[in-house]
Amino acid sequence: MEQKELFIEAMLKQEKPFKHLCAEFGISEKTGHKWKNRFYEQGKIGLQEQSRARLTQNEIDGDTAAELIRIKNAHLAWGPKKIREIYAKKYPRKNVPSLSSVKRILDKAGLVKQRRTRPPSSSNCPRLQQQIQAQAANDMWNIDFKGWWKSDGEICEPLTVRDRYSRKILCAKLMTSKTSLAVRTVMTELFKTYGLPKVIHSDNGTPFAAPNGLLNLTCLSVWWITLGILPDRSLKGHPEQNGSLERMHGDIAKEIEGKIPGGRVANQAILDDWVEEYNSVRPNEAIGMKTPDELYTKSERKYTGDYDELEYPMGFLVRKVCKSGEIILNGIRITIGYALRGWHVGLQPLDEGRTYRVFLADFPLGTLDLDSCCFYPLEELQSD
Repeated sequence: MEQKELFIEAMLKQEKPFKHLCAEFGISEKTGHKWKNRFYEQGKIGLQEQSRARLTQNEIDGDTAAELIRIKNAHLAWGPKKIREIYAKKYPRKNVPSLSSVKRILDKAGLVKQRRTRPPSSSNCPRLQQQIQAQAANDMWNIDFKGWWKSDGEICEPLTVRDRYSRKILCAKLMTSKTSLAVRTVMTELFKTYGLPKVIHSDNGTPFAAPNGLLNLTCLSVWWITLGILPDRSLKGHPEQNGSLERMHGDIAKEIEGKIPGGRVANQAILDDWVEEYNSVRPNEAIGMKTPDELYTKSERKYTGDYDELEYPMGFLVRKVCKSGEIILNGIRITIGYALRGWHVGLQPLDEGRTYRVFLADFPLGTLDLDSCCFYPLEELQSD
């Protein structure tokens, strides 16, 4: 400090060139100009040693830090981004701390869990793309059963349904049965509430897919088709194609699974509250830190009930699939698919009545050849 003051006194006398004066005091011209400018701006106080802390680092007052910690304690599974977003919405007139500052405060409070990272795979296999992309609400719903847990001896296994575009959870219901009929009952109520989606995406497990059936269809997915909903599935062995739903299941596992006593009833009550918070309060990074309720709108395709019979264009032959999964054409019994039993299929003539394209509603199932008396399913699930 004494050297700086002597330098300023000598500079003010202007007896020597500035360059020579810096050399005499053993400092660079850059340092000399810095001392001079600070003196002109702040006086002798400006000559005192300046803090080396980063100027870009936001200082957070005690009240703000305490509120961030309070929000985090109320939502221990949420990361700094979500905590910052909740603070911004709760206090719109206050300056919102930077994300790095929020991370720093939570880290000092011991509330930041360090992530385990996995190194990149050396595999050259390209990342598989989804068959269908959601561009708007109800373009695609995802459905799956989350793994079960026990509470007071009762099994809790949620059936979850979520809108792919908005990430809104439409259903998280603890089921006592995983049959097509049980899931259909739940889906009927969802359709009444939200309308019909264009696509329902699932994995290849029951009751969504049958390993040995026609196009792996089940009674459940056949019902979806009759309502104008296209079933869509992950490729076998690629659960990452339903990854966003799996991550949501992971959140349930961390925050609810195995933590709530009182059996299925108590767990359902907590799960309902969790879903409400997930949809309306919890910011979601995948949708720009918005909440699902901010993006979701009900489908314009209303559910008006199930069809008793399907109609087909003029020129189609219509045949009912019997209980054995067969149809009768020209006195010949031909197997179509057990999951289709009870429904009428439409046969579109292709080759002078010897070959037919087989439809369920407007969905093509495959080709029927009378010469071989065989039905040949499409190689993959698709629509025209």
